[in-house]
Amino acid sequence: MNTPLGLTVMGLVIILSTVTLLIRGKVNPIVPMTLVPIAGALICGFGPEDIADFFSSGLGSVINVVVMFIFAIIFFGILQDVGLFVPVIRALITATRGKVLLVTLGTAAIGIVAHLDGSGSTTFLLTIPALLPLYQALGMSRYVLLTIVALAASVMNMVPWGGPLGRAGAVVAQEPNQIWLHILPMQALAVVMVFLVAAWLGWTEQRRLAGLRATGQFHGPAIVDVRTVAADFAASHEKDVQDKGYSYRSARWVTITNVLLVLVTLVVLLADILPPAPAFLIATTIAMIVNFPTADEQSNALRRHAPNALAMAGVILAAAMFLGVLNESGMLEEIALALVRVLPESVGPYLHVIVGLLGVPLDMLTSTDAYYFSVLPIVQESVGTFGVSGMGAAAALIIGNVIGTFVSPFSPALWLALGLAQGQMGKYLKVAFPLAWAFSAVLVLISFGVGILH
Repeated sequence: MNTPLGLTVMGLVIILSTVTLLIRGKVNPIVPMTLVPIAGALICGFGPEDIADFFSSGLGSVINVVVMFIFAIIFFGILQDVGLFVPVIRALITATRGKVLLVTLGTAAIGIVAHLDGSGSTTFLLTIPALLPLYQALGMSRYVLLTIVALAASVMNMVPWGGPLGRAGAVVAQEPNQIWLHILPMQALAVVMVFLVAAWLGWTEQRRLAGLRATGQFHGPAIVDVRTVAADFAASHEKDVQDKGYSYRSARWVTITNVLLVLVTLVVLLADILPPAPAFLIATTIAMIVNFPTADEQSNALRRHAPNALAMAGVILAAAMFLGVLNESGMLEEIALALVRVLPESVGPYLHVIVGLLGVPLDMLTSTDAYYFSVLPIVQESVGTFGVSGMGAAAALIIGNVIGTFVSPFSPALWLALGLAQGQMGKYLKVAFPLAWAFSAVLVLISFGVGILH
């Protein structure tokens, strides 16, 4: 089996088997991403020492990503605990004044702020319960709410502590921060596009509600008391603190320090002063000291967010085995060479763009782990023979796919959002899928036009 053909076949078997197990969702992603490549390597004649070397090589490419994820998740989790973003979201709710168009624009802004921590579940827990009463009072569609929040969160998922950049960075051996700086102009454009989509959805909702009022099918108010909605949102945070049984410093100097800490951390990342891993390690330790005065309270803060942090870290560590075997055994290279031989010469240099354009539908067919750890390596190796950089290949697949993050039924956070909004997947996809795919395609084409995908 240790021949070019044998390595090609075994590489495809490992990838397809892993993707199938990930899609079925019967086991944790760590299981197939560890055991399947080990089995494939043994069948090809590699021994335990070879597998250890493969893992060591893979681990070297992902360890910084693992550290970043652990401390970024804890850092933003602490800031959520102490309610740093509550006044911002409350102010945005009040600023909508209960007008339909302003409500959709405010929803976009709230979704962007709420997803600063990169956690879809947290974003939906913050936004849906806070905004759903406002939408219901105005007679607005819950699917408009879900779509806008999903798009806003997807765009913000381009941050280096979000899942996509961490996974892609592990594959192409790049710091997530470097990938972020490379695609930052596209993220800025995407934020503007989110507001344009929100404005369009608000306009269509205005027209729909006006039509319903004209025919006597809806008698609700055109404007509601947003102060009550904002107050209820703030009260829900206090209740959450009481339910979880923790306390924190609430003095003005603490809030100011937290705001400065977030700003300094973002500046450090944007200016590339420190890699993300030590930057978030330092920020997390400062946040713990500032917000929790005792060792016990600091330990409890770590325990509250450790499950989320370790779950993501575990997947990336398992990816070290998966990527190490595929790369160091030569399987990935042989697959790419075989693909290049099969593809028409005119298509080869644009394979990453084509896959990027299909990113949202692919997200409906694969899990996020399968997409980045199985599709991206093949695409990277294939277009690399035509002079396309690993950064360009990663950017194409990230920009093409990230917008569909919360459209895919494989996203557990989306099911949480549907439950919170009391919505149905089919009706949601009817609104969100075409918008997300069109949004994604426009971003990919613009990115290619300005040279980001080269």
